[in-house]
Amino acid sequence: MKQINLFLALCAFSLSSLAQNAKVSGPDGKLVVSVDVNGGKATYSVNYDGKTVLDASPLGFQANIGDFTHGLSFVDAKESKVHEQYQMNRSKFSYVTYDANQLKVNLKNGKNVPFSVTFQVSNNDIAFRYEMNRAGETGSIRIMSESTGFDFPTNTTTFLTPQSDAMIGWKRTKPSYEEVYKADEPMTTRSQYGHGFTFPCLFKVNGGVWVLVSETGVDAKYCASHLSDMQGDGLYTIAFPMAEENNGNGSVEPAFALPGATAWRTLTVGTTLKPIVETTVPFDVVRPRYETTHDYRFGRGTWSWIVWQDGSINYDDQVRYINLAKEMGYEYVLIDNWWDTNIGTEKMERLVEYARSQGVDVFLWYSSSGYWNDIVQGPINRMDDPIVRKQWMRWMQKLGVKGIKVDFFGGDKQETMRLYEAILSDADDHGLMVIFHGCTLPRGWERMYPNYVGSEAVLASENMVFGQDFCDNEAFNACLHPFIRNAVGCMEWGGCFMNRRLAKGNKSGNTRRSTDCLELATTILYQNPIQNFALTPENLLPVEEGGAPEVSMNFLKSVPTTWDETRFIDGYPGKYVIMARRHHATWYIVGVNATGAKKKFTIDLSSILKSGDAVQLYMDNLKNQDPRYDKKRTISDPKSFTVTMDKNGGFVMVKG
Repeated sequence: MKQINLFLALCAFSLSSLAQNAKVSGPDGKLVVSVDVNGGKATYSVNYDGKTVLDASPLGFQANIGDFTHGLSFVDAKESKVHEQYQMNRSKFSYVTYDANQLKVNLKNGKNVPFSVTFQVSNNDIAFRYEMNRAGETGSIRIMSESTGFDFPTNTTTFLTPQSDAMIGWKRTKPSYEEVYKADEPMTTRSQYGHGFTFPCLFKVNGGVWVLVSETGVDAKYCASHLSDMQGDGLYTIAFPMAEENNGNGSVEPAFALPGATAWRTLTVGTTLKPIVETTVPFDVVRPRYETTHDYRFGRGTWSWIVWQDGSINYDDQVRYINLAKEMGYEYVLIDNWWDTNIGTEKMERLVEYARSQGVDVFLWYSSSGYWNDIVQGPINRMDDPIVRKQWMRWMQKLGVKGIKVDFFGGDKQETMRLYEAILSDADDHGLMVIFHGCTLPRGWERMYPNYVGSEAVLASENMVFGQDFCDNEAFNACLHPFIRNAVGCMEWGGCFMNRRLAKGNKSGNTRRSTDCLELATTILYQNPIQNFALTPENLLPVEEGGAPEVSMNFLKSVPTTWDETRFIDGYPGKYVIMARRHHATWYIVGVNATGAKKKFTIDLSSILKSGDAVQLYMDNLKNQDPRYDKKRTISDPKSFTVTMDKNGGFVMVKG
């Protein structure tokens, strides 16, 4: 009997030991997540197609109700399948099918307080978060810090941009996600400011596997996060906002009611960049926060400030830009800062009426305002106060204004996330779409908020006006963002310059280095449902009088801003990119060359085209910046189509 009892005890011990881990893979079995609890600590590791993606990486968090990083024990793990189909009208796909395997690992800390880590794994994406029910009488929780980490193998290289110091830059408005990327850097490279790196973060593991790390589902119930500098050998951890953000106002630590959950952390993994460019994981695991009764229309707009700057914010110049929008067939005009002073509300009512009589609708700029920066550009002190905000939104709704652009936010604290959500919610009540500028990364917001139509959150086109070096590096940036920033959310870049010189009159200011074909290609590369292009009235003049080539302007009259499908074809971050997007039945295939020299590319288009197909082709002419246009090019061999792109050049192919 003792021997039987000993045998049963050993079996129980063995089963208990085995039960300290769990594993889940994607539907095709290649992407595998393993969760282990050893010595009271929980970790997870990731493999893809037999290759190590993440070594054992820490899980857990410190909270005001206890320590959930040490003394942990495994309770059980439950698996289930996720199958969902949903529609999107503002992103890279209009219809998405999401299949994933879910693993919910139930743990408890040293004081027997339970919590869970939920992983959802599709063929190329991982999303995970912490979940907690009420802890006895405790109905709320404050997360003091997370130990959540990403431990990359040795020899991984990085494509990262630093998280800025707080309360620096223009009128103390940073961090605003407007820093410079470094490509193919070793993990030992420290961040510029010592605060780690801004999401999304791209890694190349041992030369074989690409990994994009980000987060999604951030709303009023959590703060936005970023990655720390590397700690030890390849480990990056989740970092919360800095105390100095928002001028020191608001808590660094997020809090939420129980039951509740943290934001989702995401990884997109592949042996090519195709899964990175085409990922939908930011939207797969979130849900709409509210329904709308409005039918929002997306499209193109003119925007005087980007080239003509502050001096153009007057009644007469805005009439010129309204007329430009009408001539181009655009839906919108964006009227930027200082309109409250330089035009005024009474004349603005007349201006909006004139725009609408021309078939053009209006977006108006506002400062986010508040107590977190020194901005003087008006209108200020409108969007941060809910009472005042609603008064101005009622006024805009009465005029027929269709959207707002809100600028200069103060950081990533939960308090700021509440402001983003409050602006969006109140704007929807008044039929207004919202663009954010000088802001944080959108984290699933295209699906969460029906009137959200764009965020800057990148060192965008305005910097070409401010510095020649940014003009010099335009192609480099164009070859980065499809793989990083624009891969996880829409990007309000505000580009496509037709001016050769970036100032009013097209005769002074910084010099554009790119070809027209590069500029045309960015209208497809940069995905945002409202595209405010950097066109000017002088672009409509004849070429001999300083205008843009007619072929370029005609293309810009017809380019769409919403997409039904997106496909990666070829590329390398910071060097070149070739990709395609479909709008209804029309395919747009584009490329940009940032290799530093003229280069011939041979590309496989057989997934989109077949032999004998006729396409329109816009190519660099290799003599000047103007495009060559072939109205009807017949494709002979779609598997080996060749195109030459000039230095800082590009191409556009249209298959209707």
